[in-house]
Amino acid sequence: MNLDAAEVTPIMFAGVGGARLLYGAHWMRLLPSDFRVKTLDGICDDWPIEYDELAPYYDRVGAFIGVAGMDGDPAYPAFEYNMPPHPLGRGGLRMAKALNTLDWHWWVGANAIPTARHKAMEKCVRWGVCETGCPAGAKASFDLAYWPHAMAAGAKIITGARASEITLDARGRADGVVWIDRKGATHKQRAGVVILAANGIGTPRLMLMSQSGKHPNGLGNTSGLVGKNLMLHPNNEVLGLYDEPLESWKGPAGQPIYSLEFYETELSRGFYRGSKMNLMPVPSILRFLADFDDLPFDQRWGRSVHDLAKYAGSVLSWAGNIEDLPEEHNRVTLDSSLTDSSGLPAPKIEYKISANTKKSLDFSLARMVDMHKAAGADHVFSHNLWKEAPGHLLGTARMGHDPERSVVNAFGRSHDVKNLFIVDGSVMVTSGAMNPTATITALSLRASEHILATARDMDAAA
Repeated sequence: MNLDAAEVTPIMFAGVGGARLLYGAHWMRLLPSDFRVKTLDGICDDWPIEYDELAPYYDRVGAFIGVAGMDGDPAYPAFEYNMPPHPLGRGGLRMAKALNTLDWHWWVGANAIPTARHKAMEKCVRWGVCETGCPAGAKASFDLAYWPHAMAAGAKIITGARASEITLDARGRADGVVWIDRKGATHKQRAGVVILAANGIGTPRLMLMSQSGKHPNGLGNTSGLVGKNLMLHPNNEVLGLYDEPLESWKGPAGQPIYSLEFYETELSRGFYRGSKMNLMPVPSILRFLADFDDLPFDQRWGRSVHDLAKYAGSVLSWAGNIEDLPEEHNRVTLDSSLTDSSGLPAPKIEYKISANTKKSLDFSLARMVDMHKAAGADHVFSHNLWKEAPGHLLGTARMGHDPERSVVNAFGRSHDVKNLFIVDGSVMVTSGAMNPTATITALSLRASEHILATARDMDAAA
């Protein structure tokens, strides 16, 4: 990946279960306002669907994988979780009391981490290492949450496969995918329907590599928007060191609590939209030290480690997930010289943090400092921007009704190729400030049912 023109580093991971192997399993729906930013704020575009259309799919996916949370968050329309929430823990309780003194919104964390054994997943044992993979098998990574069920139903998974091209038949319909195995041999998987779920970087890369005489600018790219409007959710963090044991190594990580106090647009702050803030455990001294990797060696190791070690178990982290607005100059293209090990062009990432996002980062950072101070932290350390984006790769094949202003329709179907669908975060019109996995899966279920309902129509001549 060429990152020379990227102000943050996008995280990508390929494996059975995808990036969910390493996600924190924060399971958050978008708010109704996220679908109507143009209508409410006069910027960006509205989605071609609204919250109420997606809500039943949020419900069904959550019940299938086992999401733990507490009903009744006043920030949302009413809906129910199918599992009770995780304990707040000492740190969560202390911080919840602090937010009460500030009169700021907070709610019990929603996590795709079961609080009781659920299908192929075990009950959470609160080890707190969720983001590096759950050794107990108690997180809804999709190798556990979906693949066992898909394979039992007859699906076949081929590992070590690298897609290089989507091919078309004489009628202009997608008829399969060319892929390369670990030994470099080329294969073709024929298909009546092709579904892309390679994330907001991998999907446009494959579409741009699939250019042809009929699609000289990349497959499905009549609009010219494939790869554009990349949104990455810049993150920041404030650590608080406390004077009492908080058992802050306990999970899930995950989020004991979250706050949506500063989620919606309030123009008096000087910017549009806002952020979701979540409290997270700090499971080890090494995780704690990683937050200071920009300091000189002698300030991080040796005696300094022992100075910090007294706070082990008493560190809390507030992290801000900042809404990223779509901008066409933030984009994925094909690099002209850099290739992967199969000789395929690497994605080139051009991404600049906007002035609006910088203001939101600064504002959210100050509010998270306020949270720690209200909770009585001994020391507070701020990180205005994580060097790496959180793996939320969105917007590069957006949905919409107008084929000139979007890549796919409201069901993820390509405007240009009748039997090509996209079901990952690249179809999102705006990013919201929520962790996007719940939305991606709800959109995927909705698209899948549409594919089944229209299979006969797709078999007709294009």
